[in-house]
Amino acid sequence: MRNTAFFVAGAVLLFLQSHVFRLVAMVERGIGWLLAVVHLRTPVPGAEFSIPGLVPSLVLPLIIFMGVHEYSLARGAGVVFALGYLTDLLGIAPVGLYTFTYVAIFVLARSAGVRLATQTRWMQVVLVFAFALLESVIVLVLLAIFGKDASVPRMIYPMILPHTLVTGAVSPLVFLVAQRLHVATQLAPRTELGGGPP
Repeated sequence: MRNTAFFVAGAVLLFLQSHVFRLVAMVERGIGWLLAVVHLRTPVPGAEFSIPGLVPSLVLPLIIFMGVHEYSLARGAGVVFALGYLTDLLGIAPVGLYTFTYVAIFVLARSAGVRLATQTRWMQVVLVFAFALLESVIVLVLLAIFGKDASVPRMIYPMILPHTLVTGAVSPLVFLVAQRLHVATQLAPRTELGGGPP
């Protein structure tokens, strides 16, 4: 039941993640218009304020939570594999890129075993920031090696820092959701079948 709950939560987070860029684009457009008004000039279409890569990965903190809370390696890797494959299908990345990356991040988070370190919000942010940076490096290396277009890693490179900062910033919220799922899906003590109170 826990694995199903985490897969469903990951799918919902992935759906939200796929629509966050629209919200970010609207905010950037609004900031661009506001800056134009403050500087008393006419806004020029296409000259909006923009920070590339400002979209967080909402699924990554969930994967790190699963890794550091010592879920079963096989079941956790299966859930993470499915989330990575779903990310590959919904995104424009080559199929297998995030599938491999998410499973690698899960195994690394599991081996790190920093369960106690994720109890404070600041440690959650730092941990997710470090793993988001690692994820970005893995993606860049895989795209450089296996990608069809050699210019793609150079275009993605400037987006790493904003992406990792925003992913780290939203991680306490995702950890809170994951913690509630974790508590809600803990096994309750079983009673014997057919037996009543003695």
